[in-house]
Parts: sequence; structure tokens; C-alpha cells
Amino acid sequence: MKTRATIRNRRRDALSLLECMIAIAAFFIAVFAILALVSQSLQNARMLQRPIVDAGMLASELSLTNQIVEAVESGDFGKVYPGWKWTADITEVMTNKLFEVDYVVQRDDGSRPEKMSILLYRPQSPAGTLEGATVAK
Repeated sequence: MKTRATIRNRRRDALSLLECMIAIAAFFIAVFAILALVSQSLQNARMLQRPIVDAGMLASELSLTNQIVEAVESGDFGKVYPGWKWTADITEVMTNKLFEVDYVVQRDDGSRPEKMSILLYRPQSPAGTLEGATVAK
């Protein structure tokens, strides 16, 4: 009789294989969640170190004008973002003075360019190539 009681007590003190597997799974879920947070934090810290230049500031400046002429323009950002340059390709896409402006913003070192396109309706603009003008003014 004494041996049966000790066997039952031993079984109650030990963990089953299923309980061990659940505990290990919960541990790894927690570890992977922590690693994901650390990885995302490091990525955010890297993004803070390098400036992100957006063509939106160029587009907002162009949107203030009442007249647009087909042309290819380029420039840099001066002291605001040194080492960055931009190019704008302005083309008339419809005869009703609808213009498409394609912006390309890129570092001087030739890294991957950022591109953005906008459409602007400017009825006060001079005649473009779609309306028979031979030279963009």
C-alpha cells in the first residue's frame, strides 16, 4: 500500500510532456516577440540617422503657380538637404491644359531614386505641344 501512495505523489509533482511543450512554446513566442520589437526599434533608429527627402515640397511649390510650361527642370536643395538633387519633367497630357509632373529625387552618390508624379490643371498656361506649339516657352 505504501508504494502506491508514493507513486501517486510522484506523478502529481512532475510535469507532463504536454505541459512542457506548452511552456516551451510560450517561451519561444515571447522571445520572438521581443526580437521583433528590438529589430523594429533598430530600423527606426537607422531611419532617424539619415534624412528622408520628399518631392512633396517641390510639388507644393509648383502648385502655387498659375501657369506651367512644358520643360525639364533640375536643381538641388541647397543647405537644407546637402548632397541631394531633383529633376522635374513637365509634360502636357491633355489638350485642356492638364499637366503631368514627374519628380525624381536622388542623392549625389547615385543611390536608389525616389519618384513621384502629380497632375496639375492650369488653364492659364500657354499653348503646349499638344495644341500645336512647336517650342515650349
